[in-house]
Amino acid sequence: MRRVTSVTGPVAALALLVAVSGCGLTSGSPMVDDVKPGSVGKGQPLKGADLTVTSKEFTEQLILGAIMGIAFQAAGADVLDRTGIQGSIGSREAVKNGDADAGYEYTGTAWITYLGNSDPIADPQKQWEAVREADLKNGLTWLPPSKLNNTYALAMNQANYKKYGTKTLSEVAALSKKDPKAVTLCVESEFANRADGLPGMEKAYGMKVPSGNITQMDTGIIYTQVRKGSCTYGEVFTTDGRIKSMNLAVMADDKKFFPNYNVAPQINTKALKKYPAIAEVLAPITKRLDNDVAQELNAKVDVDGEDPHAVALDWMKKEGFVKDG
Repeated sequence: MRRVTSVTGPVAALALLVAVSGCGLTSGSPMVDDVKPGSVGKGQPLKGADLTVTSKEFTEQLILGAIMGIAFQAAGADVLDRTGIQGSIGSREAVKNGDADAGYEYTGTAWITYLGNSDPIADPQKQWEAVREADLKNGLTWLPPSKLNNTYALAMNQANYKKYGTKTLSEVAALSKKDPKAVTLCVESEFANRADGLPGMEKAYGMKVPSGNITQMDTGIIYTQVRKGSCTYGEVFTTDGRIKSMNLAVMADDKKFFPNYNVAPQINTKALKKYPAIAEVLAPITKRLDNDVAQELNAKVDVDGEDPHAVALDWMKKEGFVKDG
């Protein structure tokens, strides 16, 4: 899975094995956006509902939590904001035990971290279906997933892209054999040692990068070093806004080695039975989410310094999902 140090990525399995007691919910605060239905929430089918929305603490999750809460408000619900919970376990358990009603979650995180599977499912739809089926017994219902897939990738700057011309990880592997000195990597320490990180990637692609060509560093530094060209390739997350702002070229995972981390609404089953309109309110929004949207919104926060909730609200209005109240 993923690790805690990422600003915009799902959280790692190992890092998540912290005491749940340290990830408890705060009291939260009401969402008070002055919005009315646009293309979602018509007829206010959630009028009279009291719903609590949660999320993890990193940028993408804060934006997604706000998007969900704004949609519920437009549909007539009173919404309590409990976004920004540290670690995946806290937000997951909140929805599971009813302290929160809903949140956007990642299929790969659920399959590997929460449900304890070691092998990801290559097909994203089948991955979601497996998670949905397995989590029903846990009192959780997964609504249909988005195309937003926040997974690992390797990226390079435009100068190196023009120099070497690689577009896929298979081509990176071929380059490493042809010209070993050309392939230098900037990665995080966890990625460098995880089976679903660098070791697994090398095995899957028949690639062997000399240890002297691999530099381990924190997430944010990787992006700046790749932009400078200090390393040819850097480990990135596919929805990180810095990919677009730094104009990095992302290598396609043509053998589909990395797990799918598609975003989907994770709903407390009792809450969904009580308020079935939740599904219809969220469906068109989830359908619109993809990596391009995520990169754009994440960049507004991580690059431009904007507030995650404000970014979410602006996007919801721009897309016509909600209108000013």
